[in-house]
Amino acid sequence: MTPIRVALAGAGAFGIKHLDALARIDDVEVVSVISRTLDQARAVADTYGAAQATTELSDALSSPDVDAVILCTPTQLHAEQTISALEAGKHVQVEIPLADSWADAQAVARAASGTDLVCMVGHTRRFNPSHQWIHQRVAAGDFTIQQMDIQTYFFRRTNTNALGQPRSWTDNLLWHHAAHSVDLFAYQCGEPVEVARVVAGPLHPDLGIPMDMSIQLKSRGGQLCTLSLSFNNEGPFGTFFRYIGDTGTYVARYDDLATGFDVPVDVSGVAVSLDGIELQDREFLRAIREHDEPIASVNSVLDCYRVLGELQAQLDA
Repeated sequence: MTPIRVALAGAGAFGIKHLDALARIDDVEVVSVISRTLDQARAVADTYGAAQATTELSDALSSPDVDAVILCTPTQLHAEQTISALEAGKHVQVEIPLADSWADAQAVARAASGTDLVCMVGHTRRFNPSHQWIHQRVAAGDFTIQQMDIQTYFFRRTNTNALGQPRSWTDNLLWHHAAHSVDLFAYQCGEPVEVARVVAGPLHPDLGIPMDMSIQLKSRGGQLCTLSLSFNNEGPFGTFFRYIGDTGTYVARYDDLATGFDVPVDVSGVAVSLDGIELQDREFLRAIREHDEPIASVNSVLDCYRVLGELQAQLDA
């Protein structure tokens, strides 16, 4: 089988996670690494065996040796770069969020419409084995979600990434971290969000973003979601999901799942890997090979960005 040739843009903490995942997948070849500095691009390209190292995404988009692009670049570039990749005839997987405005998200959807290209967004929670286990039980009629309680907590009072390294751009609780949970809530319930409310704490004097936020959601079917987010938390970092349903309560911590009494749930049989990023990348490659719409296609996640746009309007008001 001819390998799918991939360019990886953004060789930071999350880009490395994708490269590690791709290394565990057959019939894919990383041929180009794009980073902010050439030294970093070369170092990462050498580590993962990519022939090209560059600071310009256009170098990969103009190359006939590139079939697909994975964008792990700053949020503010996602929409523009996704559209550029589609216009260059490349399949594209853009990391979450698709955009940082409803208008830009719609622009990407329009660019993807009518093409035969795969355009997928990195909504990883759809792929984590823990959430897949819940999704399968809901689909089978064995579990009905009544409420989700979600906590997204980090300690980021300075502009640093997941590895504690200085970041060249500013993260965002609403458009990045809330996007994971807003989308997951609707996806797991199988219902769109009809009610969405948000309140936020004061803006950080240097970063210019709210450091604390509380969001309430209600689905068309009546399910509730309470989402608390903070960049001020000193303690366990990450996102923790509590599913309260008619036949049980479950707590998901990324790829791991436990009951409400913290008894581990075996999710090893859910998929071919226990790594959500690897499963996400496998779906991207599968959709390219099979000329199919992927889970987390731009169309399937688009409504999440409508909700985020409504929440942003509440904050602006």
